[in-house]
Amino acid sequence: MKIALFGYGKMGKEIETLATKNNHEIVLIVDSTNSDLLTSSDLNKADVAIEFSRPDAVISNIKTCFNANLPIVVGTTGWQDNFKSVEKLCKQKKGSLFYASNFSLGVNLFFKVNTYLAELMNKYEDYEVSMEEIHHLHKLDKPSGTAITLANKIIDKIDRKKNWSILNKNKDTVFIKDIREGSVSGTHIIKYNSTIDDIEIMHKAHNRKGFAQGAIIAAEFLKDKKGIYTMNDII
Repeated sequence: MKIALFGYGKMGKEIETLATKNNHEIVLIVDSTNSDLLTSSDLNKADVAIEFSRPDAVISNIKTCFNANLPIVVGTTGWQDNFKSVEKLCKQKKGSLFYASNFSLGVNLFFKVNTYLAELMNKYEDYEVSMEEIHHLHKLDKPSGTAITLANKIIDKIDRKKNWSILNKNKDTVFIKDIREGSVSGTHIIKYNSTIDDIEIMHKAHNRKGFAQGAIIAAEFLKDKKGIYTMNDII
């Protein structure tokens, strides 16, 4: 499989290393130094694109791939407010998009555990639910896309919760404590606290390999497909 990489930070380099080990070929690397010089003929070299760039660049990169009829796997977070317009464009262009707030297979299993636990806890109002997420100092979005996905699933299942916040600890809010420190790859802890006891579930990433592996699996899955897909189509 021939891959075009959009974004060449730590994740892009991790994907390059793992893809090469899996006998795939990186035929194009696009970042802020050469994005203005990108042409359709450059993109025609690739079978699929994997995008881990920046929130302010991702929409443009998605449109570029749609226009070139190149399937794109998007791992950048912080753009989902524009999802409806991207979805509309994908249909218009008959494009191919695979997106996830987190490509780690372990995290996506954790999503399902979180959803199941929230469904169980809905009727136990004595428990207050909150979240803590820890990432490296260079993470741009706060809270993380993973934390937002986890919070939204809790809100879907617990009737007394209406929204999430990193600022307020209201009764109808899932409070998210966001911490940026060191080189942490990503830790997410869901906490249910009562006066009697506490229940916690946690996912802790040891490195970026799980995210890179999931992105490559997604690219292999998307290569010859049309439409919009998520990790639910793989797990």
